[in-house]
Amino acid sequence: MNILCEKLQTQFPIIQGGMGNISHAELTAAISEAGGLGTLGAGTMAVDEVEREIIKVKQLTTKPFCLNIPISVQPDLHKVLSLVFTHQIPVVSLSAGNPAPFMEVLKEKGVTVICVVASVKQAQKAEKLGADIIVAEGFEAAGINSSFETTTLTLIPQVVKAVSIPVVAAGGIGNGSGLLAMLALGASGVQMGTRFIATKEAVVHPSYKELLLQSKDTGTTVVGRSIGKVRRLLHTRYTETLQQMEQQGVTVDEFNEATDEGKHLVGAIEGKIDKGHLNAGQIAGLIDDVPSVNVLLETMVKEAKEKLIHLQQSKLL
Repeated sequence: MNILCEKLQTQFPIIQGGMGNISHAELTAAISEAGGLGTLGAGTMAVDEVEREIIKVKQLTTKPFCLNIPISVQPDLHKVLSLVFTHQIPVVSLSAGNPAPFMEVLKEKGVTVICVVASVKQAQKAEKLGADIIVAEGFEAAGINSSFETTTLTLIPQVVKAVSIPVVAAGGIGNGSGLLAMLALGASGVQMGTRFIATKEAVVHPSYKELLLQSKDTGTTVVGRSIGKVRRLLHTRYTETLQQMEQQGVTVDEFNEATDEGKHLVGAIEGKIDKGHLNAGQIAGLIDDVPSVNVLLETMVKEAKEKLIHLQQSKLL
């Protein structure tokens, strides 16, 4: 059995990325039910809202799921952390900050801890702290990104070589070929975010899904480089506004306000594309349908197996 599946008690080595404020219960539960690990993204949600979503997930599935806590983003960090113990959530992923202050209590309670990293050094530190699983995220990924700008293709084999715990690849993965490629690089599985937005169960505005379908290979835009706030977004008129702000010398506070979670919800949930942004990874260019989560996972695994057999039979290897 795949070591990642064994640790997470899943059928497939596929994890949902912790997409803050839009990884709702419906999508999270559907992914777990389909054999992956669904992840509820706490984002900047209020504690009572996070708890309502947790309860809803548990009503929709009895299978394991994960709670993602973005350390530097979540305003009620310790209260959200307490929900993990109150509701006996089996897996927690920690991102966007230093996991050290939270690792001991999570491990004492028997929680499986995933740490999201962007470099070998961060991966080694997380392993030393006691992380069970590393998610190594390349620059192809959606949303807030590392200023290192290391691609998934180069990051994964280096992290795999540097640590002894399972490594999950994130950034630029959305089909069976990508799954097989990451396994070939030594990863134990993959994490996906953008691809799960384009599914029937994702509770986002239909225009978000439609724009992902229309996206091409150059359909995403990186903003925030000029002020050290790197973020990958779907290219829209709003991202052009953000680029103009940078050209005119935007301050960090002004940029943060223009890209905060309120603006994210305006775009992603309300569908007001000119007034809010849409996170999207480079995989958007490969998305051409909006299947159910169950069909997506089964198709990915089938494609990965077929591609592997094709490689073996083609005598390319």
